[in-house]
Amino acid sequence: MRWLVVVLALVWGLALAQEKKLKACFIYIGPVGDIGWTFAHNEARLATEKAIPGLETKYVESVKPSDTGAVVDRLVSEGCNVIFTTSFDFMDATLEAAKKYPDVIFAHASGFKRAPNMATYMADFYQVYYLNGLMAGALTKTGKVGYVGAFPIPELKRHISAFALGVRAANPKATVNVKWINAWFDPTKAREAAEALIAEGNDILAFTEDTATVVQTAAKKKIPSFSHYNSMYKFAPDYVVSGQIVHWEKIYIDFLKKVQNGTYTNKNLQNVDYWWLLREGAVELGAQVGMPINPKYESALKQATMTVNGKKVSVYDRVMELLKDMSSPNPKFDPFTGPIKDRNGVLRIPAGKKASVAELTSMQWVAPGVVGQVADEPK
Repeated sequence: MRWLVVVLALVWGLALAQEKKLKACFIYIGPVGDIGWTFAHNEARLATEKAIPGLETKYVESVKPSDTGAVVDRLVSEGCNVIFTTSFDFMDATLEAAKKYPDVIFAHASGFKRAPNMATYMADFYQVYYLNGLMAGALTKTGKVGYVGAFPIPELKRHISAFALGVRAANPKATVNVKWINAWFDPTKAREAAEALIAEGNDILAFTEDTATVVQTAAKKKIPSFSHYNSMYKFAPDYVVSGQIVHWEKIYIDFLKKVQNGTYTNKNLQNVDYWWLLREGAVELGAQVGMPINPKYESALKQATMTVNGKKVSVYDRVMELLKDMSSPNPKFDPFTGPIKDRNGVLRIPAGKKASVAELTSMQWVAPGVVGQVADEPK
């Protein structure tokens, strides 16, 4: 029997050693201190490292899309066997890297191209943006809501459209006025865009870029705003109404545990796509964690009313009702339920139909109420 004990010990030790070899590496588009997208991914990386015993992680920040391949080469040479590429701009380079390194597992955030060893994942905010839009529509006095956007890619068109649908549901005549800065991290451009929107009469601001600049700029002008990706309440506690908060660690922990236990391999990821929303806890509505709506704005939102199925309801109650529904196991409401026409009058989602994940992730049209030039918009 002694030989059996020795063999079992060796097998157990080998298995443990293999578990400890899991090395997950992250490629970031921006600096880890951006307070936005990259900061959120890095916070999730640290949380994942604590949650999975034996996991080793590494990251490379501020990577230009054109440098993705070279960075992957370096990470593979350093023993990374799972590589997360965390920007839409890395999509094609990640696919090429997946072909070049078939034994390495890749996962690409926010894209739609996959391979046997390459999955995709997204903690998406479109539901949260709709709820933010309801609040913005209720609070604007000028009927003009400003939006600072990074790039006109499907992710932003989806989010801006969801936001505009919410604004129009609460305030049918309001507009969402967009200015693009063509950068993920450029505080100067973000400030200039926010200032221009305020000068043009927009009295509420929202945004998609990777800094807290819009929140800070709006607060200096006493303009309410919505934080993005992380809690930005601390930068303007009197003016951050609500916002979008991400929990990327929900996805990273689930994914890496399945790699560790052999559920996911370098041969079966072709159809693995995480599309996690409020229901999965990957995103949260909030001015900060645990605060869906800044208490300073609750009274105004309770006084504001909107019409739902022919009945007057307070915007506050509508937001909380939909938040509860979309956080449930089987949500009944979805912001992209037809009939929905784009801003040019073309029917995009037929009556009674919900937009599919594929339609949402490849979305090029924008919803009515969005004002401003949008690249690659179908006519």
